[in-house]
Amino acid sequence: MWNSRIDKTVRTVMMAAFENKQEDDAVAYECLEYDVSAHIATVTFNRPDRLNALNGALRSEIHSACDRIYQDDDVRAVIFTGKGRGFCAGADLTGPRPEGEETPPQNERLDDLGWVGRLASAIYQLGKPTIAVMNGVAAGAGMSIALACDLRIGSAVSRFKTVFAERGLSPDTGMSYFLPRLIGYGRAADLIFTSREVRGEEAYRLGLLDRFVAEGEIMSCARDVASRMASLPPMAIRSSKRVLQYNMDLDFQRALINESSGLQFARRSPNDQKEQRASFLEKRKANFTGT
Repeated sequence: MWNSRIDKTVRTVMMAAFENKQEDDAVAYECLEYDVSAHIATVTFNRPDRLNALNGALRSEIHSACDRIYQDDDVRAVIFTGKGRGFCAGADLTGPRPEGEETPPQNERLDDLGWVGRLASAIYQLGKPTIAVMNGVAAGAGMSIALACDLRIGSAVSRFKTVFAERGLSPDTGMSYFLPRLIGYGRAADLIFTSREVRGEEAYRLGLLDRFVAEGEIMSCARDVASRMASLPPMAIRSSKRVLQYNMDLDFQRALINESSGLQFARRSPNDQKEQRASFLEKRKANFTGT
């Protein structure tokens, strides 16, 4: 019953990850930094001169990093952040407009999600806990990327701006899905229809930020939270995320059925099941392996 609810988009993302299974771990990135330490992957958007605006290269590298994270069982939690003064300023509109391009491939023309939809899917459906460290401005698609993460940690320097209406656009990159679910329809309408900027304390009050700390403590707070997540049984955490996401739009009875199915996935780590019991009885810290 669980698998029947996995929509076509989820299947597409999962298949793309499997097709990239043999990706070389020594990939060199141009527009982001990728690091794994203590079971935590840190993905840093690295275009500080453009406030980490999304060009084609950065978008492609985010997909590559998400595929690596999905395939790497050593990664149990993920931090997304930006280098310099911004988290991500949205789509990069400063580059030259292409002229005389050839007709795109058929698959690209048949893609009803577009790059914005695929980018939102790559992060939201990553399958492991994600934390956005809001080190500065997040605008447009950059704000959507932050909203696609499970948690957002920020400070007084954090800034959110929907910006789409100012560009003659309606929301994309999942913003119309994420924003009202996080802060309610009325507040989402306020931010989208006025395109006003929301800063630190107000962002926390509205629910755009889940933790509000001093500016110099954002990353350390994120690492503390990620470390706590990474210390718990990986299959239980991943199954918990799946249940939460799937149950957001279901009625109570179907949500209970999904919870029951999720328990079966969470228990597919026999060694961790033994360890959680042994550590409890022996009154010691557990060492979970995901096996």
